Amino acid sequence: MAVPKKPATKSILNRRARFDYALGDEIVAGLSLTGLEVRAARDGHVQLRGSFVTIKDNELWLNNASFSLRLNERGNPGARSIDTNPRKLLASRKQIDQLAVNKKNGQTIVPLRLLTNGRYIKLVIALGTGKKRYDKRETIKRRDQDRETQRSLKHSA
Repeated sequence: MAVPKKPATKSILNRRARFDYALGDEIVAGLSLTGLEVRAARDGHVQLRGSFVTIKDNELWLNNASFSLRLNERGNPGARSIDTNPRKLLASRKQIDQLAVNKKNGQTIVPLRLLTNGRYIKLVIALGTGKKRYDKRETIKRRDQDRETQRSLKHSA
């Protein structure tokens, strides 16, 4: 008897967020999506680069996230349309109030990962303060030094 195969756990990363922002606490929020958007997320056709979260009418909204939707047109298999409409995030009132206070203090709410491994599709968001250019150079330098030490440890062993 065949054992049913578990779906592969996927998460779509916003790699640029860790480079551009000094990140703080992470919050996992749900997403309110349509069927086509859910299919695009499960297939990995979502891009979070350049996206951000705003608070409007005491609700969280994901802006500028690109969902590549598959169009169901006849005679045009595999046709896709890119949709960047705002999408509502589902979080508790306490979390939204906490984010609103920190946003007034000058921090930005940045999406980090889109989790599609369970029944629901969730978004990991974090509070971040923007890095200056010299902070980014320092991050690159530290990353290169860590890479060199790992390389030297690997060759010496």
